[in-house]
Parts: sequence; C-alpha cells; structure tokens
Amino acid sequence: MIDLHQQRASSGHAESRLAGSVAASSLLGCLFASGILLNGISGQGQTAGKVPSVTMEPVPLVTATRAKPTTVNLNFRVPRGYHINSNAPKSEFLIPTALKMDLPTDIILGKIAYPEGQDVSFPFSPDEKLNVYTGDFTVGLAVHPLHSVMPGKYVMHGVLRYQACDNAACYPPKTVPVSFDVKVVKEPTTGRRNPAQSPHVH
Repeated sequence: MIDLHQQRASSGHAESRLAGSVAASSLLGCLFASGILLNGISGQGQTAGKVPSVTMEPVPLVTATRAKPTTVNLNFRVPRGYHINSNAPKSEFLIPTALKMDLPTDIILGKIAYPEGQDVSFPFSPDEKLNVYTGDFTVGLAVHPLHSVMPGKYVMHGVLRYQACDNAACYPPKTVPVSFDVKVVKEPTTGRRNPAQSPHVH
C-alpha cells in the first residue's frame, strides 16, 4: 500500500525538478539569443586570426614657439581590404577610433581634429551604412608650450586606439603607438622704439 503523503511529496519533487530544468533551459536560450543579437549589432563578431595593423608615418621635427599653439598632423594608413570605425560611428556598439596623448609638463594638448568618415555598407549589414576610415587618413592636433617651458627638444607620446574590420568580420581592438619630437623655442623679441621727439625739444 502506497502512502498518499509520500506519493504527493514525490510528485512535488518531480514537478520542482521539471520547473528548474525548464527555467534553466529558458535562461540559456535567452543568453544565447542575446549573444547572437549583440554579435549581429556589433557587425559580425571577432575572428581569431592576425589582427590588421594601422601604421603611422614618421612626423618631421615640429618647431613650436612658447605661449603659442602649433598644429601637428599625424598621418595614418589602414591596410588594403580593411576599414576601421571613424571617431564618430553611427552605433554605440561600435568602437570609435580615438587618439590619446601624454604630453610633458607645461605643454598643453589642444583640440584634436578627426577627419570625417565615409558612409559605406558591407555584406554583413547591407541595409546599414557604417561611418569608417579606409586607406590614408590624417588626425590633427595642437601642442601649446607654456611660457614656463625651457627651450629644447621634447618627445610627445600617445596611442591611437581602433578596431579593424574586413567585409566579413571584425577583429579585437588594437592600439598603434604615436610618437613625435617637438622643438620648443623662445618667443620672438619685440624691440621697443623710442617715441619720436619734436625737433624743437632740446
């Protein structure tokens, strides 16, 4: 003879295990779907191959006068067959190209001027245009040595962070080192002229 209480308890445990299994399956399904959705929004996932490298051309010695901003142009190149997001991509899920500089004391970084990107559609998202850089592009910035800076040569360091993609996949974000020399010189002296005197004054 089966105890009714034992039968009910056994049935309750089975229902609990079944509900837990269904909940776990639903959670995994949601996570899997979310992963696919984010992968699609970001453009295409990431590949494990070699990451394409953006290169920077050498910068000639920059001469900067104290107490005056001087513009410096940094020229970069994206490898053929690849593109990188512009500084102002159209989606918050995309990683923008950004320059970060670490300047010596009393040399101030002015405004960084990024070029406008090109609106291009790709096979992984034919109905959406992405704002990207391809080939050669230039980032401009201003360095402003303060009056307190001693004349001489200084090294400017920084990095350009970007994410490269091809027509089918995106690669992990990467940085390219940025370095150039600035020669700080004194301000030109302005000679003072004596005021003209009247010929009648002796």
